[in-house]
Amino acid sequence: MAVFGYIASDGGAKLLEGSVVADSVRAARDQLRERGLRVHEITSNSGSTNGRFVWLRMKRGVRSMQMVEFVRELSTLLGVGTPLLEALDTVIKQQRGAVHLMLLQIRERVASGISLSEALREAKDCGNRGIDSITISMVAVGEDAGNLDEVLDELANFKEHSAALKNRVLSALLYPMIVFSIGILVSVFLMTYVVPGLIEALDEAGQELPAVTQVVKAVSDFLVYKWWLILGVLAVIVAAVMALMRMPRGRYWVHQMVLRIPILGDLICKQAVVQLSFVIATLMRSGIHFEQAISLARSSMRNMLLRDALEETEAAVREGCDIAEALEKTGVFGATVVQVFALGQQSGKMEQMLTRLGRDYDRQVATAAARFTTVLEPVMIVLLAVMIGMIAFATILPIMEMGNTL
Repeated sequence: MAVFGYIASDGGAKLLEGSVVADSVRAARDQLRERGLRVHEITSNSGSTNGRFVWLRMKRGVRSMQMVEFVRELSTLLGVGTPLLEALDTVIKQQRGAVHLMLLQIRERVASGISLSEALREAKDCGNRGIDSITISMVAVGEDAGNLDEVLDELANFKEHSAALKNRVLSALLYPMIVFSIGILVSVFLMTYVVPGLIEALDEAGQELPAVTQVVKAVSDFLVYKWWLILGVLAVIVAAVMALMRMPRGRYWVHQMVLRIPILGDLICKQAVVQLSFVIATLMRSGIHFEQAISLARSSMRNMLLRDALEETEAAVREGCDIAEALEKTGVFGATVVQVFALGQQSGKMEQMLTRLGRDYDRQVATAAARFTTVLEPVMIVLLAVMIGMIAFATILPIMEMGNTL
């Protein structure tokens, strides 16, 4: 069977695009007609050009949780003895959208005789971001060892845990950021719509404005008449940050500064250690040696400082240096992390040691993030209360003075 892309309509003016799996173009056209579609164009997306498979590029990406669902279901089906192609067919029936199309193409490649890991690698090279190097490597090990179902189950557990861990620090900051943003919007509304009218009425009455009211009036006038300047400065700042992040040195500097932020930098570093520990432990349990595992873990790191440190560690280990000594030389990882790697190497129980380290640091990150959020929320509320209270006081004070004069 092959994958065919089509352009059709259902009787209306809107054109529909999609794909179907069929033995031939005619069979694909018949399927579409049975669905009540009028076929305008149909092309083969699994044909070959000079012996090379042609992948259909998707407009929408595959989400990570969709890949987790796919891996989990495939592991279950293989575990109960379902053949690989039949298992893929079963999983494909339950999917829609971009992941459905991607799995159709993977299934076609596996049916043509290549391994599942090679089909996944081709899909990744074609731009499917839902597939990473860790997935490909673990699937390849499972195929070689003959325990693909067990490896896929381990992979699904790892991806589910990674999804829960991902952006935990940012999630902790989400609520305070929302509160702060709403407070800023309310303050801008008061300063641009409420304050100007009140102060204009006081000016017309000949009332002398107190110092605090004059300050608020100056800020209000700036927001009303110089708003374009504020937008221009914000645009310049955003453009400068984007330009900085496009340069490797700029990204490295930003990532370095992030790790130096009090409390937040420590949280980010510990979260990276949790990810590193679970990635290496999962890969080693699946049969991948340490050098390849640390290489794959390095590719999953977002922070360039940590990524470079792992690259230095990998190079030193390949040259015969002890793992703990190589980690310590980078100056990035704490003494606890170095000691755990040292004990894991000496005892031969690296996977167990790293799993325990990951769980311990995971609890620390969760506790610290909760405490950080607990402290940050009232601080943000107090700042907003002071800001809005100052605006209210600046407008009420001259009115009260006018009443006393009368």
